[in-house]
Amino acid sequence: MTTLPTQSPHRQADGLLDSTAVVTGAGRGFGRAIAAALSAAGAHVVGVAPTDAQLQQVRDELGDGFTGVVADAADAATADSLIDQYEPRTIVLSAGLAPRMVPLPAQTWESFSANWHVDVAQAFHWTRRALRRPLAPGSSVITISSGAAVNGSPLSGGYAGAKATVRFISSYARAESRRAGLGIEFISVLPRLTPATDLGAMAVAAYAERQGIDVDAFLQSAGPVLSAAQVARSVGEIASGLHRDSDAYLLTAAGLSPLA
Repeated sequence: MTTLPTQSPHRQADGLLDSTAVVTGAGRGFGRAIAAALSAAGAHVVGVAPTDAQLQQVRDELGDGFTGVVADAADAATADSLIDQYEPRTIVLSAGLAPRMVPLPAQTWESFSANWHVDVAQAFHWTRRALRRPLAPGSSVITISSGAAVNGSPLSGGYAGAKATVRFISSYARAESRRAGLGIEFISVLPRLTPATDLGAMAVAAYAERQGIDVDAFLQSAGPVLSAAQVARSVGEIASGLHRDSDAYLLTAAGLSPLA
């Protein structure tokens, strides 16, 4: 289970106080940690997840500052409805599909393309709606891509390509916002492979096996491990107005690094 950041009387940034944030994938992993960080910074968080059980656990920990919505984050109707209803200042797109972790010859087209129908569809529908409504000036849409978008991921089918497209969509939306003078920030975050989530743990195990070493040895060779709390803190900083010089940031245990 992901450890949630604790509430603090010294909020991360007054800029999020009394604002509304929508976080997809809020029931687990990075999304859950991000929901907690934004709540701790003073935002009312609307968390989206596919099951009520996941959301209830988050609500039990975050209290009245959290509203859970059971919905498919990759459905255009979900994006349209929640943006129109809550008019969020911050949107964090953290939901995603765990890919089938097998080499290319063992993939089918259905398994290879699965992330395009979830991760890419989510990024497309939410960013499109944010531009067309549009969100208020000063709002931000933060997409959680992956370090795989830069380095590739030969055991995960079309996952790396899908995450690269998520980054592209965010970049395209940022350009459209500036061209139209909307004042909406679109930024993608690319976390390095980490066992901090169920998906990451599965990928780490698969790549360790592929190299013929155990998981501990694989992680030791990869360097410091990125935690869910670090991801949440970095996303919270972006939502608060920091790190907006680039449209994409690689995130490792050492922090955020802008990508060209």
